[in-house]
Amino acid sequence: MDAVTKSISGGDTAIFTVFSENDKASETDNTVNELISDCATSKESLSKLYLMFKDSVFAVAFGITSDYHLSQDCVTETFVRLTQVKRFSAKKGDGKGFILTIARNVALELRRRYKKEISNFIIQSYGEAEKTVEDSIYINQLLKHLNDVQRQTVILKCCAELTFKQIAKVMRCPETTVKSRYKKAISILQEKAGEDQ
Repeated sequence: MDAVTKSISGGDTAIFTVFSENDKASETDNTVNELISDCATSKESLSKLYLMFKDSVFAVAFGITSDYHLSQDCVTETFVRLTQVKRFSAKKGDGKGFILTIARNVALELRRRYKKEISNFIIQSYGEAEKTVEDSIYINQLLKHLNDVQRQTVILKCCAELTFKQIAKVMRCPETTVKSRYKKAISILQEKAGEDQ
């Protein structure tokens, strides 16, 4: 995988480091779908899915719960639930979106359950990017300016690399709404990043 750094602020400080694969997207999608279909009976399939998506699931969960430990619980619970899936079409399904939908739902459940215990929003890690404490605090301060749905949209787009159509499915809203939320969120982040520099 190649690391591509995207700087929202336009300056020297990177906001997100995104890991993207080369031109094998549709092949990977089919593989993911097959692994999902097999993971209830195959530990190897589940293990491959876990290695492929644990960081994205963590990023989505952390964007919702703002809690490192709850996000770790969400990763575990997401893959447990994946083994219990009864209806998933390997030919028609969107495996990545399916997994991240489960992750989002689990994270929302955990946030509701432990809402009083969740305090400060501190990003410790997104994906495989090694962040310094300073970068984490900077990202934390920027994302505090977004509301909950804007923050989730940015995380799903920038960290989980979902398309707007996939995000619309995950968040159960129209694609145009997702695009406008994302555009507004990026505008806010750019403005706030400019103020901080």
